[in-house]
Amino acid sequence: MNTYFISGLGADKRIFSKLRLNQKINIIHVDWIKPVKNESLAAYAGRLSRVIDQSQPFALVGVSFGGMIAVEIAKILNPVKTIIISSTMLSSHLPLLYRFAGKLGLLKYIPARLLKSSNKLTQNYYFGTKSGTEKTLLSNIIKDTDPYFLKWAIGSILNWKNKTVPERIYHIHGTKDKILYSKTAEPDFVIYNGTHFMVYQNAKEISGIIDKIILNIGID
Repeated sequence: MNTYFISGLGADKRIFSKLRLNQKINIIHVDWIKPVKNESLAAYAGRLSRVIDQSQPFALVGVSFGGMIAVEIAKILNPVKTIIISSTMLSSHLPLLYRFAGKLGLLKYIPARLLKSSNKLTQNYYFGTKSGTEKTLLSNIIKDTDPYFLKWAIGSILNWKNKTVPERIYHIHGTKDKILYSKTAEPDFVIYNGTHFMVYQNAKEISGIIDKIILNIGID
C-alpha cells in the first residue's frame, strides 16, 4: 500500500531512516513546500495533500509537526489508516505553554535564525538524543532547515485550532517526550521511555506497530 511519510518540523526523511517495514508497504516521502505568508497549518496541509495519489488506497504516517499535518490531510482526504508519532490529534492537547505563547504572539519577536540554534539542552533534554550518531543527525537536520520555514511552522503550531479526530487514526507516543507532552491525550500505543526522537531510537518497535496498523494485523 502506498504510505506517505511526513517528517517533523524542519526535518526530512532522514528521521525515518532506521524504520524497516513490511515490503507490502510502499514508502513515499513527502517533501515540504514553501508556505504562503500567514498561511494556517490546515491550509498548508490542504496544498501539500495534492501530491497524494487518490486513485488507489493510501495511508499516512506523520511525526511531530508532520503528524498534525497528517491529521489535517486525513480530514479532507480518505486514507485507509493515519498514524501519528510523537504528535497530537487535537490542538487542546498541545502543552499549555504553547497555546499561551500563541495567544500572546510572542514568536514574532524572535529572529528566525535564532530558532535554529542547536545546543546540548535542545539535544539532550528536549529531543532526548543519546548517542553521538543521534546528536549529529539532529544537528545536521537543524542546520539544513530553512529558518523562515521553521518560524512559520512553529507559529502555525502555536495557532493551530483542531477539534476533530479523523477516522481510522492511531497515535504512538513516548513516555519521555518533553516537546509534545500531554496529560490528557490517550495514545493507542505507548513507547516506554520513548523520547521525541523515538522514531529513530526505537525504530524496530515502531516499525512493528506501523506494520500491524497498516496491514491490519490484530488491529480493529
